[in-house]
Amino acid sequence: MEYKWIIREKADPKAVESLGKEINLNQTLANMLVNRGVDTFQKAKDFFRPDPDKLHDPYLMKDMDKAVERLALAIQKEEKILVYGDYDVDGTTSVAMFYGFLKQFYSHVSFYIPDRYKEGYGISEKGVRFAAENNFSLVVSLDCGIKAIEKVALAKELGVDFIICDHHTPGDILPPAVAILDPKRSDCEYPYKELSGCGVGFKLVQAFSDYRKEDPAKVMAYLDLLAVSIAADIVPITGENRILTFYGIEKINNNPRPGLKALILRSKIEKEIEISDIVFKIGPRINASGRLEHAKASVELLISDDLEDALARAEIVDTVNAARKNFDENITKEALTMIHGMEEIRHRKTTVLFKEDWHKGVIGIVASRCIEKYYRPTIILTESNSKATGSARSVFDFDIYEAISECSDLLEQFGGHKYAAGLTLSVANVPAFQERFEEVVSARINEIHMKPVLEVDDEILLDQINYRFFNILKQMAPFGPGNPEPIFCVNQVYAEDVRILKDKHLRFNVVQDGQETKPVCIAFGMADKNMYPDEIMYKMLNRKMRFDLAFEIRENTFRNNSSLQLYVKDIKFD
Repeated sequence: MEYKWIIREKADPKAVESLGKEINLNQTLANMLVNRGVDTFQKAKDFFRPDPDKLHDPYLMKDMDKAVERLALAIQKEEKILVYGDYDVDGTTSVAMFYGFLKQFYSHVSFYIPDRYKEGYGISEKGVRFAAENNFSLVVSLDCGIKAIEKVALAKELGVDFIICDHHTPGDILPPAVAILDPKRSDCEYPYKELSGCGVGFKLVQAFSDYRKEDPAKVMAYLDLLAVSIAADIVPITGENRILTFYGIEKINNNPRPGLKALILRSKIEKEIEISDIVFKIGPRINASGRLEHAKASVELLISDDLEDALARAEIVDTVNAARKNFDENITKEALTMIHGMEEIRHRKTTVLFKEDWHKGVIGIVASRCIEKYYRPTIILTESNSKATGSARSVFDFDIYEAISECSDLLEQFGGHKYAAGLTLSVANVPAFQERFEEVVSARINEIHMKPVLEVDDEILLDQINYRFFNILKQMAPFGPGNPEPIFCVNQVYAEDVRILKDKHLRFNVVQDGQETKPVCIAFGMADKNMYPDEIMYKMLNRKMRFDLAFEIRENTFRNNSSLQLYVKDIKFD
């Protein structure tokens, strides 16, 4: 895939110079910080030294007082409480956190995760009736519920109250719940709008813990779960999320709960955990049980308080994840074959594919894989419970949720974010939806959306790459949306000592005229990458052709010896 490089514009020179002097940084690093909105000494202090005392007062969230009051009443009257969450990572970590918190001091509490295949996303009628039939008079929903107007109304009829903790965008009408905690409510003045579903639940835990006059350390003990939800749900790691993630990652590395410790061991991660480890190794394992079987297994793993028990549960989850990978690979091949074989689809601005026997649990992953090959807004649909149900994924800076909203008259249900969404519709409406979605996207999408973008922080010289530079970059973590891992470029360089590793990766030293530093570069999966007709990357590098290089700086440790390496993001030849 060919990337369009966007090199960030230089920040205001006066602001860069001022910040550089105040905190003793070179112009490259000071420019990066100013471009990230860190342009004063105090902002730099807050950025490099996140302070948990600067977390927002949970009572600033609309309805927080009502939620605390109703929860307190339920405990006082010994009512049965049901903790209800979605089946993805955000939902299962939310349930594990809130259930674990209540279980410390209250025994009349259980949890419920809907079955992806029998009930679908969010609050289900089956879940509501389960609560009523089993005498649960209060349901706390996490990471779902903001659009469940009919289901919450049914619960009210059946004598079941709801406290909704959600972070998705509300509709024009809110459900008839006792309390609705969602910073995206138009009437909510909570200062930070980008919390994960688990993050909203955490604010309720904070408020209720304060009401009970609990030690704040008991609340902070759940930050490992919260960090996993923030990373896996791809919400911005800015503002309050940065503080929560910083301390959550610290807890994961120093004292994770048994369930996460077991997942780390199963993932064979033998270094400090980073956001990318959660996104690509830990998160998919938590997600796997909900994709193929039932997410209850993931919650039981995350609430386990015994490492031996957790290891046994993690092994089961890991086995399911291996099966998930197999489904994912096979369905992706089918989907790509469908696109390649139909000229009309191949030349569209969108991909919308439907096949009734595709596994519902992996269609979101398949949509992402299709975008890697055909870069455009993509929806993969399958049949479930006699309906077409699908997952949507978007491309750089294109709001797929808004585009789907324009087709709402053809849908029975939809929800999501700018870059990912879910939808349900009648099988008969699939062809009409394919056409309408193509029309809507074609009218909205720009040329910049149609090519993958690589955002480069700055052009540098190879001699700038040293441990002082790298150690400051490390302190900018945790990285994620809103604070991406720094990417740099060097221009007009060439390669020496080019080798192929494991038949597909490249290792070489990069050389720049006038510079002494010749760092090792690792280019994953690029050995036989086609660059031009009859040319592959390996041969072009071996001929010492000049190129521009985009990369991240990483530390490699082998036999107790550490060195800096460049992880190649892209190469552009002259």
